Amino acid sequence: MTTPTDQTTGIIYDASFLKHDTGPMHPESAERYLSVMNNLEALCKNAPSAYHRLAFQNATIKDVLLCHDSWYHDVARMDVEQFADVLRTGDTAICPDSYDVAMDAIGSSLAAADAVCEGTVKNAFAAVRPPGHHASAGRGMGFCIFNNVAITARHLQQRHGLKRIAILDWDVHHGNGTQDIFYSDPSVFYASSHEDNIYPHTGAADEIGQGEGKGSTLNIPVPEGSGGDLILKKWRELIEPALIRFQPDFILISSGFDARIDDPVGMLQLTDDDFIELTKMTCGWAQEFCQGKIVSILEGGYNPQGLAKAVSAHVEELAKA
Repeated sequence: MTTPTDQTTGIIYDASFLKHDTGPMHPESAERYLSVMNNLEALCKNAPSAYHRLAFQNATIKDVLLCHDSWYHDVARMDVEQFADVLRTGDTAICPDSYDVAMDAIGSSLAAADAVCEGTVKNAFAAVRPPGHHASAGRGMGFCIFNNVAITARHLQQRHGLKRIAILDWDVHHGNGTQDIFYSDPSVFYASSHEDNIYPHTGAADEIGQGEGKGSTLNIPVPEGSGGDLILKKWRELIEPALIRFQPDFILISSGFDARIDDPVGMLQLTDDDFIELTKMTCGWAQEFCQGKIVSILEGGYNPQGLAKAVSAHVEELAKA
């Protein structure tokens, strides 16, 4: 693997993420992460000049509080320390290592953002777990403890002085937590394409933000069985003009791959080629608006082999940008 330059793609993955034990038969398993990690290692080995492996930084409680209520942070840590099986705020499985792993997920996301902002790498992918986009300011739910992408957006604003952050979410599920955190905030644009009428049963097209944030949320619910033809068309027709109006300084991707065909938790039909096209499209927007600055953060994807293939396709396209 090459030394980092502004022509390499940064990748963060680490065996520490395997320590988050969700129990037998749980979709968000260590097995899925191991498949991703193995594929990323192979990718770096086969194309060492294209990638640089980044190290995650230690996240702090102050980082968590960029987006989460202090009482919720304390409840989440307490639930883990008291050996609870599930967060009391929702349906998120936890184990004695879950708090530390969730903090590492934040630290990885922030390290990726710092590396791109500082020009160490041109863009980056953070392979983390647990996912984050269902976690709101005061509630963990849907496999999520802390909202990695939301915290990264605030970090970009506070540490790096960026004004406008765009978050694009192609997970099969609506990122209700991300939406809630920024629903009244005009400085963060959140767009989500997702399967309609599934968990968490939010993300209707008429949810567009409120107050000063009205118009800074864009939801694209699509019917069960939808594939790349429809979803790519919606992204071009709806997200592109919204980004032209918004003019982001940085683009974050909530890159969930449970919209992939044959994923066990959703009924969308995206292929690896479709994820390549979504990535290519997003990289083009990043070049147009923010000097190519993108960080992609892993969300869902629960067919381990399919997830690993989709991640590899996505990361390879990031390297071509």
